[in-house]
Amino acid sequence: MRINLTEYWTHDLSPFIWQFPEPYDGWGPGGIRWYGIAYLLGFLTAVILLRNAWKKGKSPYDPEQVMNLMTFQILGVLIGGRIGYALLYQGSKFLEDPLIIFRVWEGGMASHGGFIGVCVATLWYAKQSKQSPFPVGDLMVSIVSPGLFFGRIANFINGELWGKTTEVSWGILFPKAPDFALGIARHPSQIYAAVLEGLIPFIYIQWRFWKTDLIIKKPGQLTGEFLILYSISRILNEIFREPDATLIGGMSRGQFYSIFLIIGGILLVLLAKKRAIH
Repeated sequence: MRINLTEYWTHDLSPFIWQFPEPYDGWGPGGIRWYGIAYLLGFLTAVILLRNAWKKGKSPYDPEQVMNLMTFQILGVLIGGRIGYALLYQGSKFLEDPLIIFRVWEGGMASHGGFIGVCVATLWYAKQSKQSPFPVGDLMVSIVSPGLFFGRIANFINGELWGKTTEVSWGILFPKAPDFALGIARHPSQIYAAVLEGLIPFIYIQWRFWKTDLIIKKPGQLTGEFLILYSISRILNEIFREPDATLIGGMSRGQFYSIFLIIGGILLVLLAKKRAIH
């Protein structure tokens, strides 16, 4: 497929809000990146949502406890996301050069690894605060979607994780894509992901969190519903996204790993229904 370069917008956004004046020779972040701002916005939004939940009696954690909880979650997301990326998407490269896990300025975070990190952090904090992990998990899934949304927007700004080739009118030319010189447009799958994986789950989970007594009568079910909804959204979006690693059984790695989240979500929903408080 060959088109005229002028027919589509060429992605020319900088991944930096501000760059250091001197080159960094490959070491260090080189400046303030949009990706870092996305994480900051995600965590700030989470803190606001948690404090609002406490004020309205939906959370047992006061503002001071919220900051402690978020410290655990930040560590869970960053460590889990980075380790997940290295193991799930860069396995062979990681074995050759384990230090890539520390070079965060080169990019690379795996949402599935982040979920595992958050789960570990939630279990750890629940134990420390002597709370059941199920309502704590429900509280956590009520705040994670904005971070996913901002993260995917940052992916778009960075011009990474682009979609498959397309002829749709809103296709975009990504300079980092291997076929950019041929004038081949691609789906802006990062924007699709922001809506499917971030915005839609946020609206649904907020409705379930505030308009039902689910977290009281069926703790754990909201967590399960989120995992199922997110995973289905991820599987759908992967249809338009260019796979960033080798396929597994004809599926992209994002689709393959999402199947396990769906299974986990179903088990949580069934367990919550079995343990329902009447």
